[in-house]
Amino acid sequence: MKLGILSDTHKKAGRARRAIDMLIENGAEFLIHAGDIGKEETLAYMEATKLPYIAVLGNNDRKLVHLTDRYNLYREPHYFEIDSLRVKLMHHPWFLSPDTDLIIFGHTHKFSVECRTTGELFLNPGEVCARNKPVSEAVLLNIQDGAWEIIHCQRGIKETTWHYNKKVCERVAEDV
Repeated sequence: MKLGILSDTHKKAGRARRAIDMLIENGAEFLIHAGDIGKEETLAYMEATKLPYIAVLGNNDRKLVHLTDRYNLYREPHYFEIDSLRVKLMHHPWFLSPDTDLIIFGHTHKFSVECRTTGELFLNPGEVCARNKPVSEAVLLNIQDGAWEIIHCQRGIKETTWHYNKKVCERVAEDV
């Protein structure tokens, strides 16, 4: 399963579309937005892809709260499953306990990845909006039986080409 993960698009709907398109072109089967969406247009674009998707509200999404019935949009922290993978999605890094397999957050605008020896993955995809640096970022997460393959995707705001850096971490599957 490949997850396309993004965060902090803010009001940059064009950059959000380019990031979503890139994730899909690289095989994303499920889209996840970790908040500070900024515009309904970004949610509508995620929905228009016809891929399953989910998003959480960020601290700058007050104007989108009324859309929780219209889109797959939730308050944080939001717990859900993809196949048998347990996921916790939030915007703020306030709930960083290892209580699921995959913990996704945004807010800091900084890409970070922490692979725990117990198998959990903590992931912040960075910022799509290019507010803190002149780079849009997203993550393509390839979930394999024994590993997490994390592909950090970056594109300079004046560039047309995405650049990819890969990291692989061991994934400890829970016994059923």
